[in-house]
This record gives sequence, C-alpha cells and structure tokens, in this order.
Amino acid sequence: MPGIVIIGAGQAGASLAAEARKLGYPGLITLIGDEPVTPYQRPPLSKGYLLGHVGVDRMALRAASFWGDHGIKLAVGRAVTAIDRANATVRAGGDSFHYDHLAMATGSTARQLPEAQGGLLQGVYTVRNIADVDVMATEFRPGRKLLIIGGGYIGLEAAAVGAKLGLNVTLVEMAPRILQRVAAPETSNFFRELHLSNGVAIRENTRLDRLVGSGRVSGAILADGTELETDFVIVGIGIMPRTQLAQEADLAIENGIRTDAYGRTSDQNIWAVGECASFPHGGGRIRLESVGHAIHHGEVVAKNILGATQAYEAKPWFWSDQYDVKLQIAGLNAGYDRVVERAVEAGSRSIWYYRGQQLLAVDAINDARAYMVGKRILESRQTIDPEYVVDVTTDVKALLSRASSL
Repeated sequence: MPGIVIIGAGQAGASLAAEARKLGYPGLITLIGDEPVTPYQRPPLSKGYLLGHVGVDRMALRAASFWGDHGIKLAVGRAVTAIDRANATVRAGGDSFHYDHLAMATGSTARQLPEAQGGLLQGVYTVRNIADVDVMATEFRPGRKLLIIGGGYIGLEAAAVGAKLGLNVTLVEMAPRILQRVAAPETSNFFRELHLSNGVAIRENTRLDRLVGSGRVSGAILADGTELETDFVIVGIGIMPRTQLAQEADLAIENGIRTDAYGRTSDQNIWAVGECASFPHGGGRIRLESVGHAIHHGEVVAKNILGATQAYEAKPWFWSDQYDVKLQIAGLNAGYDRVVERAVEAGSRSIWYYRGQQLLAVDAINDARAYMVGKRILESRQTIDPEYVVDVTTDVKALLSRASSL
C-alpha cells in the first residue's frame, strides 16, 4: 500500500513523519533507517555520550512506543539500495516499498582521510553515529595520546572530552586558526585559550602529511616534518551530504539534493529535507547542518506534502558544548564585514556579526540572554545599532526595544 516513504530516520526524517501524522495524513508512513536503532539525537555523540554521561535511552527522539502508537512503520537496520522512479518504489535489502510521496532525509557522511594519508589504518575514527562512538569509546583512557585532525566544532568537542578524561590531546588545524570557516577571530580566540588552559596542544596553520603505522596508527608526520606519536586519531574535517541515491535516481544535485522553496526535488513526487537538501535562501542556495533546521524543515515539508504551499524560511541556530562552556549561535554570519563584542561578566560574552548596519548573527558564549535577544531580533528581520550592543550599562533585554528595520 503506497503512502509516504522516508529514507533516513534521523532528526529531519523523524520530524517529517511525526508532523505528517499530526496533521492528519491518513495513509501509511514508513521511516527507513540504515542504523539498527530507533531515531535518536546526534549532538550528544561528541559530548555527553562520548563522556559516558548520556545513555542511548536519553538520546531517543521519541519514546519507543510512539512510532507504533501513531501508525508509523519503522524499518531500521535497512539500507536503501535503489530508487525506482518509474514504479514509485524504493528497494531496501530484499524488500520493496511503494510510495505516493518519497522524502529523502539521508543526512550527511563524515569526510574521511584518504588511504594515502593513512585514513584506513586501525585506530582512525570519525564521529557521525552511535556505532562510531561505541567503537572508539575504549580508546579514551587516561594518559593515552589522542590526535585530532580538524579544528571545527566536532574536533573541539572531542578534544574537550579527551582532556576531561585525562588524555594527552593534540589538535592539528590546517587553517590559520581554529573555527576559521564558521566564526570570527574573537570566537576562535576564546576557544583556543579555553582549550590551551585545559592542556590541549593546538597546532594551527599546520597541515597533516600522513598518518603512519603498521596496520594500526602509531603516529603522524606533519607537512613541516614534525613527527607526533599517537595512540589513536579522530578526524573532524567536515561532512558531505549523502546524495548517492538521489544521483543514481537522476535527481538534480547542487551542493546536496536540489529542492525548490517547498522542499520538492526535480521529481514532483520526491522531496528532500535536512542536511542533504539545498534550498533557495537570500537570492542564492544554501544547505544547513543543524538540529533546528532539521526539525523545522521536516515540519514544513510535511505540510507541503499534504497540500500546503508554504515556502521554507530558515531560522538558523546552533550550539556547542565544550568543558563547562556553552556556545549558542543564532543566524548565519556569511558575508559579515564587522563584529562587535559585548562582555558583561567574566567567562561570558557575545559576538555580534554585521554587514554594514545589518545584524547577521550572534555567537553567545555562556550568555543565554544575549542569544535569545539576538535570535528574536534576527527572526523579526530587524537590526540593532552596534553602539547599543557594546554599551554594557544597558541591560541586554533593552536591546529589543531599540531594534529597528533598515
């Protein structure tokens, strides 16, 4: 019996399934996931789960009974191998699933080091799913040497876990500074000092030449000839949208599965949501990697599958936990030409990104109030004069009354 078939049981796919049923969709909803577990949250993987503070049960997106109670068929531990558009069918193992609407929620995959750089050596890991973390968990023992390749959020979160568990951690970043792709120097500087104060050795502007070892990694050679000993390696050099199924089905691809503003792909009966999808935004196209986007995008596309014509408007927000520091980010800082910093209390601050006089984004470090105020200003499509932001004699909530449209 055809219905809605969703490939990918992550946050976006689960959100779409739950919303479609909530809105009264009467047909069959099938949620196919290639991991042998019910849908779960991914952000804790590189934080609480890796530390052992958060168990699998606490990461579940819904109670185990939710799916059956709401008539949503879970097909977990199934890898979809093909999409047959002519017959509106997907194949997973020896089974076929027929659809009226197909939603691609395939997410992303972690970038791997190539074999020539030692990427296939034992003891080299990425952090993308529960299985990844489970297999590396036994490596985290006090006194061992951990090498992290990549100074983005995944790499820094893993570094924080390693340092807290008593490992000797070295992080190598080929860019001139950590977080260069996603944050201003002010944010990079804060987190560099935070990690250095916790014993992490950071080597910026340093390229990995190759990992070395006989079967298992035992060291690394950097491009400047430096040799490092290591017991294991975590690679955090970014992610790529999982588009292979869509490509094989001849769907349009553009930095992800290309969709219109409503989530529809180049096939009118196939939709794409979450990290795998690129969609119109601000006169161009973007692809977002965040929990908030996955939830909201899944809900909007569910409405459109049921007949609405609601264009998706991204409201980006992100977060990262490192040691006892919480970074909360609202907005997208792409194209900024100026930042101002607001620091009211020791250990907390916020960095506000502007293009001209237009507020683009806010990084709030241990400052939830600044995050909420910045987020509200951004979502109302307003801005705030930078001079008001840096005036710490003004309560941050008062910024809301001073926000204005350009």
